[in-house]
Amino acid sequence: MQTFSYAPVPLLLLAVSAVGQTPRPPRPASPPRTHSVVLGAARRVPYLAPDTPADEKDEDSTSLKVRPLIVDERQREWTTGELHEITDRTFAIRRALHLNDALPQDREPHWVWQPGPWLTVDRVTGHITALHLPDFDSAVSNVAWYRDYAAYCGIATTARGGLVALVAQLGARKPVAQKIIGPWPQPNHFIPVCRPATWQRLPMRATLQPTGGEPVTFDVVGSTSLVEEGESADEQP
Repeated sequence: MQTFSYAPVPLLLLAVSAVGQTPRPPRPASPPRTHSVVLGAARRVPYLAPDTPADEKDEDSTSLKVRPLIVDERQREWTTGELHEITDRTFAIRRALHLNDALPQDREPHWVWQPGPWLTVDRVTGHITALHLPDFDSAVSNVAWYRDYAAYCGIATTARGGLVALVAQLGARKPVAQKIIGPWPQPNHFIPVCRPATWQRLPMRATLQPTGGEPVTFDVVGSTSLVEEGESADEQP
């Protein structure tokens, strides 16, 4: 039988080796990434609002003013209209859509412009979120903003249907207030269908009125914002 012997390691050598292993200092945390969010220069593009009478066609009704939404020097969306500041870091703006209107039998694309749904943009994270406002209709709804509330006329998608006046709050699934104010579709409706809503601060109140109809006023109770402003991955520890 073979036997093996092991030479003991001097304790002094072990102690010197342990002392010689100096721990590395922790790496300094990288600073949060700064995002650039800007709106580019405006330009007019061809557009014809639905149901526009021939005698009312002018530059405003046959063109749409659009601006690019640029995040970190890269164009992310086309937008139209004025932006609404919701908080000091988040704003809402309406998207402009460039759609292919070609029919199946058409051989070439037919590109058209039209106003689309609303977006929220976070200046800190550069994140863009599409808003799904209840009963919003691009051809009918003209949103008037106050804080994180939107007041507008829409088209109800329930079984009863109809033209509806409503107030919605961002982050809430159901409207804060709503009321059917007329039938829909209407063959000879006014253009625009509703006047822009008006807001009152104290008490918080929104008044909507169909063009040629009676106004309806909603008292809005509550002031807690449901806007979610999360941190980006660059900001998280």
